Amino acid sequence: MLDVLKVIILGIVEGITEWLPVSSTGHLILVGDILKPGLSDEFMEMFNVVIQLGAIMAVVVLYFHKLNPFSPTKTKKQKMLTWQMWVKVVIASVPAALIGLPFNDILDELFYKPLPVAVMLIVYGVLFIIVENRNAGSRPSVKRISELTVPMLLIIGAFQMLALIPGTSRSGATIVGALLIGISREVAAEFTFFLAIPAMCGASLIKLVKFGFHFTGKEFGLLMLGCAVSFALSIAAIRFLMGYIKKNDFKVFGYYRIILGGIIVITAVAQMLLA
Repeated sequence: MLDVLKVIILGIVEGITEWLPVSSTGHLILVGDILKPGLSDEFMEMFNVVIQLGAIMAVVVLYFHKLNPFSPTKTKKQKMLTWQMWVKVVIASVPAALIGLPFNDILDELFYKPLPVAVMLIVYGVLFIIVENRNAGSRPSVKRISELTVPMLLIIGAFQMLALIPGTSRSGATIVGALLIGISREVAAEFTFFLAIPAMCGASLIKLVKFGFHFTGKEFGLLMLGCAVSFALSIAAIRFLMGYIKKNDFKVFGYYRIILGGIIVITAVAQMLLA
C-alpha cells in the first residue's frame, strides 16, 4: 500500500512537471530519492521514463484533431498541412535520436544524479530569464507551426538533444531554443508538445527493452497506475501552461529552477559535510 501511495505521488510529479519547463526527470529523481519506493533500482530507472507515456497520451487526447491527418472534417489543404507538421516533427527529432540512441546509457551513468540535475536546473533557469529579457518588447517572427523552416527545426532539435542530460528539461530546452530564434511562446510550447511524442515513445521503448519486459504483477500494476495519474495531471498542466503564456512570459519558471537547483546544491553539500 505504501508503494502505491509513492507511485501516485511520482505520477503527480510527472504529470505536472513534464510540460512545465522545469524538468520532469529531474523532479522524479529528486522525489524518488526522498520517497525511496521499495522497488529495484532497475525498475525505478525504467519507471521514471516509461511513466511519461501517460503524459504523451494527454497530448494525443487534447490535440487529437490537430495531430490527425485523416480527420474527415479537415479539408485537403488542412490534411496536407497536418502531414507537413509531422514531417517537421521528424526533422526536429533527428539530432536527439542521433545522440540518444548510441549514448543513452553513458549519459544516464554520468548525469542521473542530484548534483548534475541541480546544475542544469540553474543553467536553464538563467537562460530563460536572459532570453525573455532580450525578447521583451519585440514581436515574434514565427506565429504558426507552418512557418517553421528546416534550419529552425534543426536548431530546436539541437536544443532537445541537450535535454538528454537530466535536469535540463526537454520542454524547457526546446522552448528556450525556439524563443532564441524568434518563435512565439504559443508555437514554441505547442511544437514542444508534438515533438515529445516520438522522443518519449522512443526513450520508453529503449528503457523497456533494456529492462527486458520482465515485470512482476505488482510492478506492472504500479507502472500502469503511474501512467494513469501522469495522464490526468498532464491534461491539467497543459491547459494551465497554454493559458498562462498567453499573458505571461517564462521567467517565473526560470526563477523556480534557480531556487530549486540552489536548494539541491545546498542539501547535497550539507550531506557530504555531515557524512
